[in-house]
Amino acid sequence: MLQVRASASVMTRVPGAQYLLRAHRRRPSVDGSVPRHHATQEMNIAPRVMAWLLVVGLPLAAYGGSSDRKELQAVLQARPDKTHGERLFAPCTGCHGSFGGGAQDGSVPALAGQHFSTIAGQLVDFRHDRRWSAYMEHYADVHNLGDVQDLADVAAYTSALSPVRSPGIGDGQFVIHGAGIYLRFCGSCHGTAAQGDNRRAYPRLAGQHYGYLLRQMQDGVEGRRVNFDRAHVRLLRRFGQSDFEGLADYLARAGDR
Repeated sequence: MLQVRASASVMTRVPGAQYLLRAHRRRPSVDGSVPRHHATQEMNIAPRVMAWLLVVGLPLAAYGGSSDRKELQAVLQARPDKTHGERLFAPCTGCHGSFGGGAQDGSVPALAGQHFSTIAGQLVDFRHDRRWSAYMEHYADVHNLGDVQDLADVAAYTSALSPVRSPGIGDGQFVIHGAGIYLRFCGSCHGTAAQGDNRRAYPRLAGQHYGYLLRQMQDGVEGRRVNFDRAHVRLLRRFGQSDFEGLADYLARAGDR
């Protein structure tokens, strides 16, 4: 097994303020090749960029027996009202778009067609400090989504929208390599077509924007996706830059299949 030492990174989080990260990394690909990029990165990321971390979710087993688990279970057992959910989704359209397609550059994820259980789980995480985003924590809080019925309604409406048909994609250089990575490491849970599984709370990854997928994988490794379970983080730490790029590109294009 390829052993990779994770690089040190420091994350400072102040609610409503900016996120400052300084990271230094050099990781070989899982096939042993040296990545193209080796650089020290210093990023000052405004909350708007961090706000849209809403699609790559966790299985329900990752939740404990605490209040977030209880709230999620209540949401999943509710009877959603999609008409009410459409009204609740209205403030979200300014960034996610009227049809939930997000932004092709990946700054805002596509939500349309994502599984109900995934959307519900991520909203609950934002409410319980298991995901960090000044914007999403605000829009998911009790002042905007007052109770579990609101959470269920907006999640059901969004999941019923037609998936995006023109996602942002990569340059294609590593897409075949990415397909191999996906089938080897990811397909057994997320599905051979990356369709996910609502019952098991595995998210749909096919057709998500390349830039968003790429950022989520890197954020998981570098500590900015605190609700990533340890198994995901351990796996992603084995990947190099070409693996990340190929996997994200393959998944973005998989929405057309």
